[in-house]
Amino acid sequence: MELELRGITKRFPGVVANDNVNLTIRSGEVLALVGENGAGKSTLMNILYGLYHADEGEIFIDGAPVKFESPGDAIDAGIGMVHQHFMLVPVFTVAENVVLGIEPTRGLSLDRRKAAQDVEEISAEYGLGLDPNAVIEDLPVGIQQRVEISKVLFRDAEIVVFDEPTAVLTPQEIEDFFRIIESLKASGRGIVFITHKLTEALQVADRIAVLRRGQTVGEADPGEIDEVGLAEMMVGSELPTPATRESTVTDTPVLEVRGLTVASADGSGRNPLDDVGFVIHRGETLGIAGVEGNGQSELINALVGLVESKGTILVDGRDVNRLSTRDRRRSGIGLIAEDRQKDGLVLPFTLWENAALGHQYQEPYARGPWLDIAGAKQQTERIVSDFDVRTPGIEVPTFTLSGGNQQKLVVGREMTAEPKALVAAHPTRGVDVGAQAVIWDILRDARAAGLATLLISADLEELIGLSDRLLVMLRGTVVAEVDPQTVTPMELGSYMTGATVVVEGGFTI
Repeated sequence: MELELRGITKRFPGVVANDNVNLTIRSGEVLALVGENGAGKSTLMNILYGLYHADEGEIFIDGAPVKFESPGDAIDAGIGMVHQHFMLVPVFTVAENVVLGIEPTRGLSLDRRKAAQDVEEISAEYGLGLDPNAVIEDLPVGIQQRVEISKVLFRDAEIVVFDEPTAVLTPQEIEDFFRIIESLKASGRGIVFITHKLTEALQVADRIAVLRRGQTVGEADPGEIDEVGLAEMMVGSELPTPATRESTVTDTPVLEVRGLTVASADGSGRNPLDDVGFVIHRGETLGIAGVEGNGQSELINALVGLVESKGTILVDGRDVNRLSTRDRRRSGIGLIAEDRQKDGLVLPFTLWENAALGHQYQEPYARGPWLDIAGAKQQTERIVSDFDVRTPGIEVPTFTLSGGNQQKLVVGREMTAEPKALVAAHPTRGVDVGAQAVIWDILRDARAAGLATLLISADLEELIGLSDRLLVMLRGTVVAEVDPQTVTPMELGSYMTGATVVVEGGFTI
């Protein structure tokens, strides 16, 4: 199959997301699609998948024009998409998720045996290692991604689009994913690989297409370009690095956590967070590494008061663990949420309304008991300017911003509140190298000014580069402390999966 997009243009209020974009995708090859947040990558693929309709331009399959009114039309034409945020039903089994919508039946009921057999055949052919009877909510994120791939293959997709597929994977899971990509390519399928990780684009792609500000700026041969050259094509500058060399750590403790425990909700006795403790000093960044689902979310929620927890949380010596979320924020705890769209923003709200969220009861967003709209707008203009939030204005709905600009809005909101301790959860997830550099600079500058930061990230280079100390969490507890000056991403990944454990007096592998 040869899939061609010609002259694709898509406009949103105040924004041209795609501007006369041309792109060709062929069976049996991997095309990496790279570009800044807001460059138009996801919009272009959503048009290809039938989620959006182009204002101008056409799509051709093997030279014949086609029009997709819905994702169903795209699926029928042989196009599949694995989204960054998985579209799975947590309480369903693997097989039930894979066949959902086109279920094999026996009489009026789901033919579970046939569904399981279909999944086993796909899993064996492409080396996915899936148990069709496993329940999704019990599976690690890397296996859930394979379920999404199975869904696409079950629907006979010839072109498969992956949107930021490695964002939440460990180094070992990424290597497994690349093997799956090679298997799909060998079967004759065409792959579109949207990524912000330029090393991965160079490693896995046959061709690299670069978008900038909604336009195609060129294609690159992975054998003839390096990361620096690719970054310059994307953003016009060199590739940023998270490395932090100078120490700003003091002896003054800011955030102290002792025996923090979140009890099991199902009565199993296996606490999702169990007896966690640490101290973060003024000017220090403490990194938390761990495969997602090993207690990091519970730690975040416990610190900001979204779940009930036992233990002690001290901010400047004051125990805040019995305070409300609002009072904890007033005491100096800031939060960059794990999922900006789910937990950090209300997407239909304007920028200034989102900038006020969580701070709407205090200056400059409030005057006494009343919301100060003029003050809120003025503060939002400051955030937009100081944190490089690219937007037509502060009155537009926040969903019109690219993911990176949404993230910079969240970061700016928290930083302008001048917290004493910041919980930064995946601060650069899903953002391009330009936005990544801005956010890293913000975190480094705040650290130098004395901020105590708890950094939780799936980006191991980010964790190693920004952290003064690193803790590893596994099954809800801290299992190791490693030196970010000496540990490698592969070694850190081994701790995260339990392949490397710490014993008294040394290490056991």
